[in-house]
Amino acid sequence: MTEKLTELFGSNVFNETVMEERLPAETFQALKETIHQGKSLDPKVAEVIAKEMKEWALERGATHYTHWFQPLTGITAEKHDSFIAPAPKGRIMLEFSSRELIKGEPDASSFPNGGLRATFEARGYTTWDCTSPAFLREDAAGVTLCIPTAFCSYTGDALDMKTPLLRSMEAVNRQALRVVHLFGHKDVTHVECSVGPEQEYFLVDQKTFKKREDLIFTGRTLFGAKPPKGQEMDDHYFGSLKERVASYMKELNQELWKLGILAKTQHNEAAPAQHELAPIYTTANMATDHNQLIMECMKKVAKRHGLECLLHEKPFAGVNGSGKHNNWSLVTDTGMNLLNPGKTPNENIQFLLFLAAVMEAVDNHADLLRISAANPGNDHRLGANEAPPAIISVFLGEQLTDVVAQLIETGEAKHLKRGGKLDTGVNTLPIFGRDGTDRNRTSPFAFTGNKFEFRMVASSMSVADANVTINTIVAETLERFADILETADDFDQAVHDLIKSSLTDHQRIIFNGNGYAQEWVEEAQRRGLPNLPSMVDAIPALTTEKAIAMFTHQGVFSAAELKSRAEIDYEIYAKAVNIEARTMIDMASTLYIPAVIRFTRELASSVNEVKTACGGIDVSVQTGLLRKTSGLLAEAQAALENLRKLDAEANALIAGDEKARFFRASVCPAMEALRKPIDELEMIVDRKLWPVPTYAEMLFEL
Repeated sequence: MTEKLTELFGSNVFNETVMEERLPAETFQALKETIHQGKSLDPKVAEVIAKEMKEWALERGATHYTHWFQPLTGITAEKHDSFIAPAPKGRIMLEFSSRELIKGEPDASSFPNGGLRATFEARGYTTWDCTSPAFLREDAAGVTLCIPTAFCSYTGDALDMKTPLLRSMEAVNRQALRVVHLFGHKDVTHVECSVGPEQEYFLVDQKTFKKREDLIFTGRTLFGAKPPKGQEMDDHYFGSLKERVASYMKELNQELWKLGILAKTQHNEAAPAQHELAPIYTTANMATDHNQLIMECMKKVAKRHGLECLLHEKPFAGVNGSGKHNNWSLVTDTGMNLLNPGKTPNENIQFLLFLAAVMEAVDNHADLLRISAANPGNDHRLGANEAPPAIISVFLGEQLTDVVAQLIETGEAKHLKRGGKLDTGVNTLPIFGRDGTDRNRTSPFAFTGNKFEFRMVASSMSVADANVTINTIVAETLERFADILETADDFDQAVHDLIKSSLTDHQRIIFNGNGYAQEWVEEAQRRGLPNLPSMVDAIPALTTEKAIAMFTHQGVFSAAELKSRAEIDYEIYAKAVNIEARTMIDMASTLYIPAVIRFTRELASSVNEVKTACGGIDVSVQTGLLRKTSGLLAEAQAALENLRKLDAEANALIAGDEKARFFRASVCPAMEALRKPIDELEMIVDRKLWPVPTYAEMLFEL
């Protein structure tokens, strides 16, 4: 089995092992220098690679190739071209040149661009990203060679997720190298941001999914009363996998392993029907590509098992929603993790400097981190006693918090809190060393041993935005640090003073307590930390003077690109809520209200029939139920008409920001007002008359 697994892993990837076997030594070496050292790729080298990539793909049954890219929709896109070209005498030959490898022109003019190109300016380019390996996709279309690419406009503006991510990786590499070299590590030539994004998701039966218009159109249930049991008993969390789910996970792992994705951990999550997959860390670029493939594979494999995979952040009200935990660190090409504290973090000056840099970056740009994790679905999750609050803070744990306190107070950390030994009191169980600190699942940005875990990212989002932001804000701080240290007369003293001053100025960002508590909201306000409860509140952070200055200076975004992304975010929010509102209107009009009317008709008939058959019999139960049902029906109808009116008003607005704010302030409350009476009616109306599957049926049927 081990041999089979090792043969399976990466079998559909044109990775370094394959390239080393198939490419001439000088070609392979030139490509490695491009990938690992950022050198330009020689077109002659690309021609050799294209030939071998084509032969490798054809040997495995490929008929088409595609430039696989990530537009600003949050999902991936592709246009397939076959390898065939005409040959004499009505025959064909199979071609794939370096030009076709390096450059594509998919047009793709209908993707969001936020004003970066007009409707009549259709030309867009995809360009090969050789730092993320090509792979083969096997599906009903056959075998397709997928080439990861960036996507930009005719003028070079980024129209995708990948381009800014690659720019941000170069920015943090530049500044981290300066600092690392000052500490004497001259052998380090590159610093990579290493990322491991955990992915949460729900599985429901396909038959029930297809009966829920809200799930089909919006990814979440817009109506639904709580079932008698939710996640109160914690019996689903880490419980044994049900056979159907286990079968799904087995095939999912096989699909991911063939694509070279390091799928490592799988388990049941807290909510019923909720699960999680976690990969091993890799570079931020590949981790982002892999996470997109994970989400695609999750949905594709689910259908094969008669299931639907839900990636919405809050598909079911009243139970935990889903997110991603974006684990981020900086690692040198010599294998040194710059966020590894070692056994004596109080004495590890290099670690303390990088720790201070991250803390300063998070404090200075908490608003940017918030928008990097924002989408319409995450508004239903953040701060809902299940996920981090919308307030950004940093968890360090007792050990590091004590070290920071000593440095702030005296400039030195002379002692270190130890975790001690864990003794369970059972003689047959081993006693072992305990970590220096506990974990905090309520923290949005937590230090977890040798990395930071950004827990706010939405489950359906690309992790690119989050890592672009983290990389860029840390690059800005490291640049400030390097500027100071490179001109210092006494390096050791300058490092000491810089760590102390930075930690002192930004200690307000540290919070190790319960992020769910109302007391923390009040304390955060006293500290002056921003609280941006919704996506609409967070979008303006992209276009502040401070944000534009930082992103443009680091070469990650231009001012135009930032403004376009803000416009796109407003548009995405308005469109998402509009679709939800119209779906609610349709379901209430054609499903729920007619079902309730049928129920009231049956109740009224029952009252009349009993009175006719047996005069004087007590029918107060039926009449009371009829009054209550009719009252809720009237409330639902009034709420429905109000939602119709407000949705029409919202769509009459033109400005993106104004429309998004109107949807947030007026349409969203109207949607809740419609949901409330219908959810109450679900608990009254005869189950046989209820038009859609209930929460109990969807969450507990697998």
